[in-house]
Amino acid sequence: MNTLQYRADGPEDAPVLVLGAALGTTWHMWDRQIPELTRHWRVIRFDLPGHGGSPAHAASSIAELADRLVATLDALGVDRFGYAGCDIGGAVGTQLALTRPYRVTSLALVSSSPRYGTADAWRQRGVVVRTNGLDPIARTAPEHWFTPGFAGAQSAIVEWAVQMVRTTDPGCYIAACEALAAYDVRSSLGRVGVPTLVVAGSEDQVTPTTDARTLVAGIPGASLALVPGTSHLTPVEQPSAVTELLIRHFTTAWHDKPGPAGPAVLGAPAAKPQLASPLPQAPPAAIESGLTAPEQAGGGAYEAGVKIRREVLGDAHVDQVEAATDDFTAEFQRVLTRYAWGETWSRPGLDRRTRSIVTLTALVARGHQEELALHTRAALRNGLTPAEIKEVLLHTAVYCGIPAVNSAFAVAQRVIREETTPEG
Repeated sequence: MNTLQYRADGPEDAPVLVLGAALGTTWHMWDRQIPELTRHWRVIRFDLPGHGGSPAHAASSIAELADRLVATLDALGVDRFGYAGCDIGGAVGTQLALTRPYRVTSLALVSSSPRYGTADAWRQRGVVVRTNGLDPIARTAPEHWFTPGFAGAQSAIVEWAVQMVRTTDPGCYIAACEALAAYDVRSSLGRVGVPTLVVAGSEDQVTPTTDARTLVAGIPGASLALVPGTSHLTPVEQPSAVTELLIRHFTTAWHDKPGPAGPAVLGAPAAKPQLASPLPQAPPAAIESGLTAPEQAGGGAYEAGVKIRREVLGDAHVDQVEAATDDFTAEFQRVLTRYAWGETWSRPGLDRRTRSIVTLTALVARGHQEELALHTRAALRNGLTPAEIKEVLLHTAVYCGIPAVNSAFAVAQRVIREETTPEG
């Protein structure tokens, strides 16, 4: 449970290069890089929990995934290694560079970001998977991963991609969504001290080129490679271009001690990237300026309350509340955040699913329909299924009355339809 399923290829006495796959894929996404990479390195690929044939032992955070990878490498006797990761695999690589820089010789981040979308979007995706399974995500994967031209010409690869997602363990996929919801290293990028290459597909809408430029601006000495006409799974769509970029980076940046190379942009025809002009780097402060510093009022309970309130109710709701707060309501919001969220919802005696059940029942009893809609969404985020919410309302009808629950069903039905309808 503390290690990951892996595959090793290449000479046993060669330096080690570790490859991390994207969410919903397996180590096979790197298959077309292996013949060339194994001429230079011992290549170790790993599967995320519940992906491919790996055991379904879910990991709750990117840090835990990084710990499991390190435990796997320790078991193999691997001390230092280069690392290239795509999507969530890139997040694992960044985590390793931040927490174990003495292990990582150099880093390549492919289709990666310091913050993947929004926490709300990831938590809603978890709700959709919990309700509908992975089939809706699988069916839409090709349009997010590949350009239309590639998808139209490569039907076998498209079907392979759909089957990879469809056969992933739903619980592990949901846990990965939660891990990405909590992942945000924008303020830490300046501490990445290993030579870093950032690779981005020019048509990627999942991790757009703005995300890549944020990484390059924040990581000292990082270089950017733009692969034209390519979407999110760049190693699959343009294998030769990515292979050449990785070989060039790891053969020139493989040092026993950290020493970032000078910044450069790579961009040319996808089949043969070439060096171009340097990318102007913005100071890390410019990237971090959009981050909201935790408010100090109320101490630790208040700060904990802000975090839990956002996790349960969503960033969009809390942002809306904060935008509407003025001098008249500010003190009440501080008390609410500290007492309800920082001191009550944080207590260890009940888990969040149970607290959601209690909250739904109380709101039905008091007829607070606006709050009921908000906490129905929260209940879905906290792991209740629509079937379980229905049972809560049926049970509540016995003790709170049919009219109250009749109204509650209408509210809950609307929210559940909104939250569990897959995109597209």
